[in-house]
Amino acid sequence: MKCYLCPNMCGVDRAVERGKCLAGEKAVVNRAALHFYEEPPISGTRGSGTVFFGGCVMRCEFCQNHEISRAPEGKEYTPEELAALYRRLEREGAHNINLVTPTQWSREIRASFDVYRPAVPVVYNTSGYERKEIIREMSDYADVFLPDFKYSDEALGRKLSLRADYPRIALDAIEEMLKAKPALYEDGLIKRGVIIRHLVLPGFVQNSIAALDMLAERFGKDITVSLMSQFTPVTGKTITRKLKPIEYKAVVAHAGKLGIEDVYIQTADSASEEFIPKWEK
Repeated sequence: MKCYLCPNMCGVDRAVERGKCLAGEKAVVNRAALHFYEEPPISGTRGSGTVFFGGCVMRCEFCQNHEISRAPEGKEYTPEELAALYRRLEREGAHNINLVTPTQWSREIRASFDVYRPAVPVVYNTSGYERKEIIREMSDYADVFLPDFKYSDEALGRKLSLRADYPRIALDAIEEMLKAKPALYEDGLIKRGVIIRHLVLPGFVQNSIAALDMLAERFGKDITVSLMSQFTPVTGKTITRKLKPIEYKAVVAHAGKLGIEDVYIQTADSASEEFIPKWEK
């Protein structure tokens, strides 16, 4: 079967060869555990049941998960085994099932939900580089969308992630997410909705300011945005330092200037390798 799950549109038969996402036939999981470092309505008090998948449809040179995104080696899971992971995380008290970098495995994920539909909300945690058609399909399975909006600048998207079409693709995908999942919170936890993440990159504040402008222009000010200061220079040649406080403050201030009130912010100590999970290979 030829694969057209993501905007790369490789058209490869994953039983024979791997496309740009490096995925084969069976889902590769490199970690499944409670995670406490997501946004407060996702992590809550008991943690988010995160399932970190191997491979990725992007090629970000600064990826903190590069060990598994660029070398998806590990245990392969059938849909039945994925369903068992969800059940285990629920038994451990997870507030939700958080599928991290799921795009290339969306077909296998849907099959796993045909085996077992989690009793807690499902979070689709994505780079934002998604086909609208796949988001529509996943809307029947996901309750919460957690997309990145990385770049406003096509040239920067090409330079740092080899994806010049990222801004257009991600904005269209986020529009589908917002249409599908109006916000619903209970007791401080998100049950349904969309939180748009943006990682502020050192030296590229204008990219972040323009990204907020694009989001506000396209979707208005009544959106939920998570501005992340956690950039950690673990790999890559272009950016070799952490974010300066003045850079981050400028982006947070711009969100306020635009009238975006629902904004999550991070403290400077989030920029640490301490928060990068230990992978199972």
